[in-house]
Amino acid sequence: MSLTPVPPLAPVAALALDDARELSPAAATITVIGPDALTLAVAASYPGATVRAFDDLTPLDHPAVGFTRFPLHPALFDGSDLVVGLLPKSIAELTDIASLAAGGVTADAIVTLAGRDKHMSRGMNTALESWFHDVSASRGRQKSRALRARGPQPGAPLPYPRHASVDVPFAIYARGGAFAGATLDIGTRALLDAFPAIFASHRGSIEHIVDLGCGTGVLATSAALRLPQARVTATDRSWAAVASTRLTVDHAGVGSRVTVTQDDAGATIADGTVDMVLFNPPFHDGAAVDEDMSHRMFRSAARMLRPGGSLAVVYNSHLRHRTALERIVGPTDQMSRTPKFTVTLSRRR
Repeated sequence: MSLTPVPPLAPVAALALDDARELSPAAATITVIGPDALTLAVAASYPGATVRAFDDLTPLDHPAVGFTRFPLHPALFDGSDLVVGLLPKSIAELTDIASLAAGGVTADAIVTLAGRDKHMSRGMNTALESWFHDVSASRGRQKSRALRARGPQPGAPLPYPRHASVDVPFAIYARGGAFAGATLDIGTRALLDAFPAIFASHRGSIEHIVDLGCGTGVLATSAALRLPQARVTATDRSWAAVASTRLTVDHAGVGSRVTVTQDDAGATIADGTVDMVLFNPPFHDGAAVDEDMSHRMFRSAARMLRPGGSLAVVYNSHLRHRTALERIVGPTDQMSRTPKFTVTLSRRR
C-alpha cells in the first residue's frame, strides 16, 4: 500500500524527525506524538516499521494510511523503540505522555520531543526525569530544540486521569491535556452560578442541550443532573477533553444521557436540532486574546440551535462579545456580571 504524499514539515516537526533519524536510524516500532504531517514523514523515513500515532486534535476515526491511530493509552507505546513528536503545551500533558511511554517502550528506546524555545521550560525536563533516567536537550535550530529521554523507569502509579470534587456534586475527571485539570475554572463557575436565571429565561421545552467545547464535562454533567428529561451532547475538538468528559459523566451516573463526541465546533451536530447551547469559550490562542475564535463558535452554536433556542455564554467582561452575539445569534440578555465575568443568554432568531 502506498503512503499518502508527505506534506512539508514545519521547522519544529522537521527537527523532531531529524533528531529521531540521528538517534535511532533503525527503529522498528515507532510511536509518533503529533500531527499527520509528521507521522507520514516518519512512516516514509522508516519503511517497514510499525508506526502508531496519537494527535490530541485528530479524531481516532480519521483516515490513516501507513500508520495506526491510537488514543493516549499504554498500547500506544507497547514495544516501541522510538518515540518521536512534538512537545505538548502543558507540563501536565507531557507528564501524562511520559508516564505511559515509560511503561511501554523497550529498555533501550529513544524518546525525542521537539518544541519552540519560547514554549519550553525547565519543568518539562523535570516531568521527563520523573519517568526516564537520562534526559537531555539537543542543540537548538531555528529557535527550536528537542528534549531527549532514555532509560524508562516505570513502576510509580500513573498520574492521570485525576479526579476531584470541587464545589459541584460530582467528581471532575481530567487527563493531562484537559483545560483546568480536575478543578472548577472560574469561568465555568460563573456560568454554573447563572444556571437558575438561564433556565428560567429559556422559552419552551429543553429536550437537547449541547456543551460546546466541553473540557472536562462539568457543564454537560451539571445540565444532565439538573434536567433529567433532557439529552445532552458534549463536544470538543480535543481528545483529552473528550476522554475526561466521558469519565466525568460516567462516574456522575449520567453517561447514558450524555453523548460525547470529538469534533471541531460541533460540526457533526445537525442544523436546527438543539434547544440550548452552553459555552465557556477559549479566551486565548496561545498567549494572545483571540475574539475571532469565539465568534466562529458563536456561528456554530447559531447553526445548531432551533429557532427560539438559547445560547448561554460566559466571557471576560472586558470583551465585547455581546455585540457579536446580537449580530450572529439574536437578542441577547445579560444574566449576570462581575468585574471579571459576564454571562449572557442569546435567543436564536
